[in-house]
Amino acid sequence: MKLYDYFRSSAAYRVRIALNLKRLAPERAFVHLRRGAQRFDDYLALNPQGLVPSLVTDSGDVLTQSLAIIEWLDETYPSAPLLPSDAAGRARVRSLALAIACDIHPLNNLRVLNYLTGTLGATGEQRNGWYRYWCDVGLEALETRLAREAATGAFCHGEQPTLADICLVPQLANARRVSLDLAPYPTLLRIEAVCMALPAFADAAPMRQPDAE
Repeated sequence: MKLYDYFRSSAAYRVRIALNLKRLAPERAFVHLRRGAQRFDDYLALNPQGLVPSLVTDSGDVLTQSLAIIEWLDETYPSAPLLPSDAAGRARVRSLALAIACDIHPLNNLRVLNYLTGTLGATGEQRNGWYRYWCDVGLEALETRLAREAATGAFCHGEQPTLADICLVPQLANARRVSLDLAPYPTLLRIEAVCMALPAFADAAPMRQPDAE
């Protein structure tokens, strides 16, 4: 396998965590998003969206979109499952993961932020205010759910890390980059601390990657 990665990408961060939980160590190539490497012809030939991550499997298939990659990993390497065994549990975990990956993250990824400043003329502080606002809205809802639902355990769902935790930890890292106050989210912070005590999460952190700068 070969993972096309970028240390600061939260979507790539998710896949790094999943690979670590599965004890897989693919070959890695680094796509520097802030230098525009995702728009180079060779990378667009691999992934026409110009996004990371991309995963090339041993059979040569090119997988894109972090949640699709993670579910492929879970189906292909079932040890240390990332989804619960029951249908209701799987639906809950997917719901939590999608609340982050589809509702929070797209509003504060690099393409959106660059459009705000480069096309709409927003200042840096206006851009960061946008980022903080949408993170805050999404994290508030997650905090409410996780604090009150009986299925929440040491992790987002029960006592083992799942796809929901894999999405939560990178999103909290993103929030800190724009100085969002996370004190109102004690349940999220408690779960994050449990996750980060595991090498699979800690070793996937952005500043521990070979391309970190």
